[in-house]
Amino acid sequence: MRVRTMALAGLALLFAVPATAETVAITAARMVDVVAGTVVSNPVIVARDGRIIAVGSAGNVAVPADARRIDLAGMTLLPGLIDMHVHLDSDPTLGGYRGLEHVQSFYSAIGVRNAAVTLNAGFTTVRNVGSSNLDDVGLKQAIEAGYIRGPRIVPATYAIGATGGHCDSTELPPEIHVDTPGVVNGADAIRAKVRELRKWGAEVIKFCGTGGVFSKTDSVGGQQYSQEEMNALVAEAHMLGMRVAVHAHGSAGINAALRAGTDTIEHASLADDESFALAKKIGSWFSMDIYDDDYILAEGARNGVFPESLEKERSIGRKQRETFQRAVKAGVKMVFGTDAGVYPHGDNGRQFGKMVEWGMTPMQAIQAATRNAGEALGRTADVGAIAVGRYADMIAVKDDPIANVKTLEAIPVVIKGGEIVKDAR
Repeated sequence: MRVRTMALAGLALLFAVPATAETVAITAARMVDVVAGTVVSNPVIVARDGRIIAVGSAGNVAVPADARRIDLAGMTLLPGLIDMHVHLDSDPTLGGYRGLEHVQSFYSAIGVRNAAVTLNAGFTTVRNVGSSNLDDVGLKQAIEAGYIRGPRIVPATYAIGATGGHCDSTELPPEIHVDTPGVVNGADAIRAKVRELRKWGAEVIKFCGTGGVFSKTDSVGGQQYSQEEMNALVAEAHMLGMRVAVHAHGSAGINAALRAGTDTIEHASLADDESFALAKKIGSWFSMDIYDDDYILAEGARNGVFPESLEKERSIGRKQRETFQRAVKAGVKMVFGTDAGVYPHGDNGRQFGKMVEWGMTPMQAIQAATRNAGEALGRTADVGAIAVGRYADMIAVKDDPIANVKTLEAIPVVIKGGEIVKDAR
């Protein structure tokens, strides 16, 4: 065993030797500085080995003579976008019982396609908050090893939930048993599950604190974990250095999760004034998928979504948008999360227009998908802004996104780690 370990260590050192660092200089007509909330003219960004080493305007940044140049004349640069709530191994056209027609490896396979589509849409980082079969970890590993194209992935592995709750399988008769590795009850068992998921590759913990739209038999807003259980889950995750996201529609579950110290509230459809106050007090973020309602109600029946789910969506969709509007006015911190997989991957950018329609400025909506998301992930050293030290992840658009945020629905140029991965100019 010792010989084998030493051999593996030697191989690790061999492959860890860095290649010659490449320097890249990127120029454009404008750049959105999401940290300052301003637009910079004639930006120059210099990156080496995939990370930014200098940012400024033409004339005040020295460009190394050997730098490879990427000139995006007439275009506006923005940081690579971040979607804080996706399910890369899900397909919205396989609603209801249609999801039972395929073997599990099918969903791993479509994740490959969805990862590439998401990257092409300008989202260079995503947080995958729940997948089957550890698909998100596998996708992350394959992308980082260069086998497939896709964004940087922050995986949650399985979403944790209570027996019979939103994260359980409730559409089948009791004599059919389904493997549900995320289902667990009781504070001690929940702590153990958090540790287990971290061992399997989770970098964030996602749990179901209330019912949901697509779970067939529960109340969309009903609380599904006790305060004690939520406290145990969040405390364990934080002790292990991980942040926590909670699926929560109803105010009781939202507020219990906030009292436990949960970092992001997913959906937050029926959040109330107490929710806003708690979130502001502890610094939690709301991640509200306010585009989805349009797609679910337009295409859900055709996609096989359960009638019970469609009825729940009708009852909650507009209320969620109204809650979003009130939360923005109240000063609750917001990140950009779409629940992609509930609607087609690659359409993530359509939510920007809804965020502006329901109360944000274009700059605020852009910051939700960049600066804010980087902060909520705890990864401001890597993503969320065009800044020294961070990855050279950027997008470029022809129109001014501050004047027309819908220009972010179709991104012609995507740069990841200083490399152009899409060029449709």
